[in-house]
Amino acid sequence: MSDMISADLVDLDLSADTKEAAARALAERMAARGRVTDLEGFLADVAAREAQMPTGLDGGIGIPHCRSEHVTEPTLAFGRSARGIDFGAADGPADLVFLIAAPAGADDAHLTILSSLARQLMNAEFTDALRAVGDPADAAALIRGEEPAADAGDEDSAAAGDEDSVATPAAASAGAATVGTGDREDPGPSGRPFRIVAVTSCPTGIAHTYMAAESLENAGREEGVEVVVETQGSAGFDRLDPAVIAAADGVILAHDVPVREKDRFAGKPTVDTGVKAAVNRPGELIGEVRGKAARGEATAAGAADRSGSAGATPVERGGESGEGYGTKLRKWLMSGVSYMVPFVAAGGLLIALGFAIGGYEINKAPSVMDHFVWTQADSWAALLFQIGGVAFAFLVPVLAGYIAYGMADRPGLVPGFVGGSIALTIDAGFLGGLAAGLISGAVVLAIQRVRIPKALRGIMPVVVIPLISAAVVGFLMFVVIGKPIASAQSAMTDWLNGLSGANAVLLGALLGLMMCFDLGGPVNKVAYTFATAGIAVASPSDSAMKIMAAVMAAGMVPPLAMALATTVRGRLFNAAERENGKAAWVLGASFISEGAIPFAAADPLRVIPSSMVGGAVTGALSMAFGATLRAPHGGIFVVPLIGNPLLYLVAIAAGVCVTTALVIVLKGLRKPARGATAQGSGGADASAPAPGAKQPVAA
Repeated sequence: MSDMISADLVDLDLSADTKEAAARALAERMAARGRVTDLEGFLADVAAREAQMPTGLDGGIGIPHCRSEHVTEPTLAFGRSARGIDFGAADGPADLVFLIAAPAGADDAHLTILSSLARQLMNAEFTDALRAVGDPADAAALIRGEEPAADAGDEDSAAAGDEDSVATPAAASAGAATVGTGDREDPGPSGRPFRIVAVTSCPTGIAHTYMAAESLENAGREEGVEVVVETQGSAGFDRLDPAVIAAADGVILAHDVPVREKDRFAGKPTVDTGVKAAVNRPGELIGEVRGKAARGEATAAGAADRSGSAGATPVERGGESGEGYGTKLRKWLMSGVSYMVPFVAAGGLLIALGFAIGGYEINKAPSVMDHFVWTQADSWAALLFQIGGVAFAFLVPVLAGYIAYGMADRPGLVPGFVGGSIALTIDAGFLGGLAAGLISGAVVLAIQRVRIPKALRGIMPVVVIPLISAAVVGFLMFVVIGKPIASAQSAMTDWLNGLSGANAVLLGALLGLMMCFDLGGPVNKVAYTFATAGIAVASPSDSAMKIMAAVMAAGMVPPLAMALATTVRGRLFNAAERENGKAAWVLGASFISEGAIPFAAADPLRVIPSSMVGGAVTGALSMAFGATLRAPHGGIFVVPLIGNPLLYLVAIAAGVCVTTALVIVLKGLRKPARGATAQGSGGADASAPAPGAKQPVAA
């Protein structure tokens, strides 16, 4: 902190009347020290940040701040105004003004110190000391966390009192994010203190992010509530432990930019607000989330992934402490697959439409840039086909890039995309993309563990890490592992092309089982990705199209079977399930397996095994019938693009009937529970509890 503020960056008699004039006066001091290279450009950046959200805080504080390419190093300037300056705070003008300037590539160490200052501004003793200080050097020392110079007669009292009363910014940053409950009791479930997890973030991630965290922690301490805050700021962020989130009774999201990995908090009472609300009225937010918890209000579970098939879990990027390597690997791979699937759906459907309009010879059409005729259907078919081909070209780079992103966050994107593109260049395909993504993430993580000279920290994320990681990954892919992976990819393709007879039928049954096993989980996505990988080329093989057809058919079985079961044996299902059954008809027909999730969640031991059996039957029959599919999605709406469409529909119908019959039989064996329900309710429809219940209510 010593090099960030000095006496000549302090103005204890700030005479400015407006926030613009105040920012200019303090910025001129920075420019005089060589910290700002272009005064007008820097002030424009300050004004742009101010336009996003006023930087005035309750308690007479103004914190104009920004990141700017015109700043040479992180710098603080402090001004004290006798008249006060309006920075947009609700309680009036600010007399303490901090201008915080950070370079566009500020390193984490400096940003951590700036965040510590932001937290310390919530300390009334610290701000009172700044209002009372009479010398610029002493003010700078207070802000740096040093003991101000004192007269000899005051040294003993200063040592005895001030050192304890005014915490330093460094001490503030060392404070734990978990706030104890003190002596007050605010019992949550089972008599323990009420627990809140919170996320704070602002557009620049320098000031409000950390002030909001400090404010929530202080309010939690006063209220006797346990508060754990994740600050998503410029200095990065440490993800909350999943166990801490699971144990929380409520969530506060105080942010002005999107919360990263927001789905982690789904299903809990949540207050979602701006970051300044957490700074100015943290007690109200705590009271609001406690009220929601008392009323049983909670956010909905994460939205389903409609990428192929099933209601999916959100992308879970790995790396949390306490997880095994296998769990982390699954999360990394699912990160890549989840980002890749939309490209598969868009590109595959465009290619399929091109075939539907122009026939299967359309892949030989010349470029539409030179041969497009508005009135010819073949030109439109070629256009759709070529757009789809371009979308498909992103599949492997996106897969590799976002596997690396799941491992190392944004620094992993560059080597991941480079490695994925190389995998395409050397014909290593999806296997090459998987390897490139994992290698890229590992390389970036290794680079981040190296101790870097202070002078290089600012350029690490934008120059050093991308340069070194891309070079290392490129070398490994081109020279070391690329050729073996390409050979393995070719061998797998040849094996698939040679499948016939019983082997093909067994593969179809296996893929059907996988599609229906976890309805959007890792096993389902492995099967779907395996199928889409085969058709992600301009001219897919016959075997690849058969596999895609089997996978989509099996994925349609669970929701269609649940819809049929609720129609023919409605008394076995409660009112909510019968209502869900109506929607399941459309969802299943569209190849959106999430229509079966409510049924599987309420009765997994009957629904999931039944679905797996039906899915296996459909997958096997589809392969036996030789049905083919060029589109990775669409359900019955792409039947015209299916080879042997009538037999394909027969395969789906057979699986649906098998699953329906098994579900009805298994639920019919549950006579004691139904009888008890009927006896306890005494109504005409005694087996159906009130809407919203997930299963029949036993007496």
